[in-house]
Amino acid sequence: MPRNLLSRIILLLFFILPVTAGAQQCTELGQTPTTAFPVCGTTTFHQETVPICSSASLFVPGCESSGSNYENKNPYWYKFTCFTAGTLGFEITPTDVSDDYDWQLYDISGLDPDEVFTNRNIIISGNWAGTTGKTGAGTRGTNNMECASDPRDNVNPFSKLINLVQGHNYILLVSHFTDSQSGYSLDFSGGTAVITDPADPHIFSVKPDCDGIQLRVKLNKKMKCSSLTATGSEFTLSPSAANIIAAQPLNCNGSFDFDSVLLTLSAPLNAGIYSLLTDNGSDGTTILDNCSRSIPQGETINFEYINPRPIYADSLAAVGCAPTRLYLYFPKRINCATISADGSDFRITGPAPVTVVSAGGICTNGFSDIIVITLAAPISDRGTYFLELKAGSDGSAVIDECGLETPLDTLSFVCADTVSAAFNYTMVAGCRENTLNFIHNGAHQVNNWNWILNNGTPINTQTHQAIVPATSINNISLVVSNGTCSDSLSTVITIDNEVIAAFEMPSIICPEDGLQVVNKSTGLIDVWNWEFERMFYSTLKDPNPVLFPTTNRDAAYTVKLKATNTTLGCTDSIRKTIRVLANCFIAVPTGFTPNKDGINDYLYPNNAIKAENLEFRVFNRWGQLVFHSREWTAKWDGTINGIPQGSGVYVWFLQYTHRDTRQLVTQKGTTTLIR
Repeated sequence: MPRNLLSRIILLLFFILPVTAGAQQCTELGQTPTTAFPVCGTTTFHQETVPICSSASLFVPGCESSGSNYENKNPYWYKFTCFTAGTLGFEITPTDVSDDYDWQLYDISGLDPDEVFTNRNIIISGNWAGTTGKTGAGTRGTNNMECASDPRDNVNPFSKLINLVQGHNYILLVSHFTDSQSGYSLDFSGGTAVITDPADPHIFSVKPDCDGIQLRVKLNKKMKCSSLTATGSEFTLSPSAANIIAAQPLNCNGSFDFDSVLLTLSAPLNAGIYSLLTDNGSDGTTILDNCSRSIPQGETINFEYINPRPIYADSLAAVGCAPTRLYLYFPKRINCATISADGSDFRITGPAPVTVVSAGGICTNGFSDIIVITLAAPISDRGTYFLELKAGSDGSAVIDECGLETPLDTLSFVCADTVSAAFNYTMVAGCRENTLNFIHNGAHQVNNWNWILNNGTPINTQTHQAIVPATSINNISLVVSNGTCSDSLSTVITIDNEVIAAFEMPSIICPEDGLQVVNKSTGLIDVWNWEFERMFYSTLKDPNPVLFPTTNRDAAYTVKLKATNTTLGCTDSIRKTIRVLANCFIAVPTGFTPNKDGINDYLYPNNAIKAENLEFRVFNRWGQLVFHSREWTAKWDGTINGIPQGSGVYVWFLQYTHRDTRQLVTQKGTTTLIR
């Protein structure tokens, strides 16, 4: 599909209205990042049709200059987790081979999926080529990203295999640029990464509600919404104090899968210990995960129902490095309306002052089993801190789902020091190589180092020594960690102490002109020695012009420079040859013999070194131009297009501006070609 400038103009003329005004917004399940299809790596997706919609423009790295408008046009999104690091390969096969599908992959680990529209740093790979037929990522790919193109350009529809990181979450967009399409299949075979959850499905926990009339069943992984029957026939209660009459999967209104289900009983439970058993439901199976693996038939989990009583907070989530939020977990859900928004239900004490600025739950239907406590600033000092649960500004502590106020309590947590990757280095200079010695101070319990110099092999010691050229630009980076906190630093070290002797001068000069050399040496140099054909010497960095003897004949002289760094004991030298003409009188010979004997073989203006804006033309007796030049060193060899011209008289015209006098000189004359 073409997406060059012409294509864009045609599409704009066709649609006329902008996307926000004329396009159908994407609302179907699977057509937005937040409702993406969960991927099982062994499943082939068959999309028979794709609802027509478009809701946002997309950034495609490296393709800004392609003149194309990228959008999530007629999309489906697919989400998956990498369980074993490796490469990802997949193939999109259109039902109609003339269709062209595009795709782009994002790393959304720890992010809101909708950041695919705003965060340019999470794009991993993509292919927007206009080539029809199959596309995807695989061994046929040559680039990480292919930009939009004209179908006639036959750009590779496959991108390179994609490197996935274990534990990271990804989301894949599959898009079709036009509204006429016949669907496709998506197969995730290929590559070495594992994107299929290896865990078998099981019941994780059962919690009765306050009245013993409902059971909240937590599963160990996401399960298909379509695999649960509305009556909860997959579950049985023992002893049979009540029947299960309904099952409601949580969060299935905007998703394909769930990990919690609410079972409703025919009567309230009495206090006691019960078992929840799984069995094949009325649909013939227990609940299925996204790879159609079922919870084992006959699996049993015990739970206890007790009369409601006040609850204590379970635990604090791991605080990580320099936390700005604390996540407090409870064994029962908390009424979100009883959490003081100003965070006054909580106080933190410890080695450094900590101020709580707000608190709130991750609420579903007004309840949450997590309270998120937000701090005024990150905790950056190491030590043990204490979180106190107290009565807030509303006069009470938080209240659980059973209407009971949580007891006043204190929980402890440990913070690590923040770390700095700042490092020092020393350099031992040499003539051709320097030794760099890097060191990190190891402060704040740093116990892990990762040095990388010029994209070389990582070094994992506190110090690092490297040998680099004495003239070089070196990129050094360090990542440090104390097991909790990490930091990185990169810098460029430019080295230029290598002694390299160099100078510039003309190759030819006139006898009356002094030779002026231009010193181009580099490095740390403190001694200069110039020698002009063993006749003149200088120790200046930039010597005065040198006038060679007048001999009335062409002569060649050698100019030599030796540059030295006395501290390092480093020396370099260079020599060049200068040709001094016998004279610089500009004249055109009256005759020449182009017989290749090395004597008078060419016709040109001799010694025209000081002729600027020169033009030299030669004509035969019939007025035809046989030679033309604007360089005085260009010579006529007596031929035209390689064909020797006959003996005879030729007319020449010469025009130039003299470099010294700035006068315009125009001359003409004749010369005889002799064979």
